[in-house]
Amino acid sequence: MTPGVIRGDGPLLLGQPHGGLEIPESIVARLNAAGRAKADTDWHIGELYAGLAPAASVVSTPIHRYVVDANRDPADESLYPGQNTTGLCPTTTFDGEPVYRAGQEPSADEIGERQLRYHQPYHDALRAELERIHQRHGYAILYDCHSIRSHIPFLFDGRLPDFNIGSNGTTSCDPAIERQVAETCATASVYTSIVNGRFKGGWTTRHYGEPARGFHAIQMELTQRNYMLEEAPWDYLAERAERLRAVLRRILERLTLALD
Repeated sequence: MTPGVIRGDGPLLLGQPHGGLEIPESIVARLNAAGRAKADTDWHIGELYAGLAPAASVVSTPIHRYVVDANRDPADESLYPGQNTTGLCPTTTFDGEPVYRAGQEPSADEIGERQLRYHQPYHDALRAELERIHQRHGYAILYDCHSIRSHIPFLFDGRLPDFNIGSNGTTSCDPAIERQVAETCATASVYTSIVNGRFKGGWTTRHYGEPARGFHAIQMELTQRNYMLEEAPWDYLAERAERLRAVLRRILERLTLALD
């Protein structure tokens, strides 16, 4: 199950680590009903961003996050110490419910095998594309695409803002990039936004963001209510999605101008 790679000729790379739905049958057999429901998918993320930045490159994985979370530290260190979260090979949903049948959780050895088989190839592809883009343009901008349900009490209080911008405290990208994204979101008055709130950027953002070397990384966590149903059957709502896509298009267009 190799990562999907679309090569563009611009300086922007879209990372999509959580849109995959594939789970090997040997793992599916060990999941309970909550695990097989795949509720924590970044549903329709590829469709949502499709065509918004024609010159951008895209790296995605077909693997579901319950197999391995491609946006987690390969050493499985927590991204948010002291807060509820999920690990490299999640054993619970975002609601804190088990995803495996009792006694069927992956061992430490199996987690290591999954990291090598599914996590590493995604990041090998991501790094290769960033290096290619950097060589061509002298810099590269990684925009990490995510989405999540707007109400998840296990992870955060209340309703999540519509746009959640993460730059690890303005350390993973040039401040001009963070400012450009934040200002574009703020001018979209029907939506709410926050910078470095509950989601400050996952491992991908923190690992690849080296602005002093010309590698800039920023994460966007969208609330799913603005483009789809937030419950099964998780339908894509085209009218809502087009309104959101108009804002996302402006974000991506202005990203590539931020460093000019």
